[in-house]
Amino acid sequence: MPTEPPAVAPKKQPSPLLAGLLGLAIGAGAVGGVWAYTARDTAPPKPDTFTLKGTFTLMENATEDEETGCYGTGGYDDIKEGASVTVYDGAGGIAATGSLGHSEYIAGLCMYDIAVKDVPADQKFYQVEVSHRGKVHLTVKQAKAGELTASLG
Repeated sequence: MPTEPPAVAPKKQPSPLLAGLLGLAIGAGAVGGVWAYTARDTAPPKPDTFTLKGTFTLMENATEDEETGCYGTGGYDDIKEGASVTVYDGAGGIAATGSLGHSEYIAGLCMYDIAVKDVPADQKFYQVEVSHRGKVHLTVKQAKAGELTASLG
């Protein structure tokens, strides 16, 4: 007479609480993974920027200083190394800021280097102002080519 196979013990079902927590963890992980994957693809790209370069010349009341190059006097005493340079976008908003750089005294003139970093490259034209002395207009082509030349006095 054949023997009957041994009876298999019924499988224990996990408790509803454990099943719920396990489902919650797997679901949250899946949602988090999808969110992280799509977030990296939808982040806005950083705008291209460039360094606006050029020169600024003070033509009147320039004084030579052997230690710092030169600076303005009289009504031009705000013109010196470190004076503010503001770059405006096409809508008149501030696009970038910098300052007058190295100066050199040549034949009664004080010439400054300008290099303003991180100027957004997405404009058709720019306006540049040294201190509070009025704006100079540049096309994007001129600005990117380092063709800023401005003077005062």
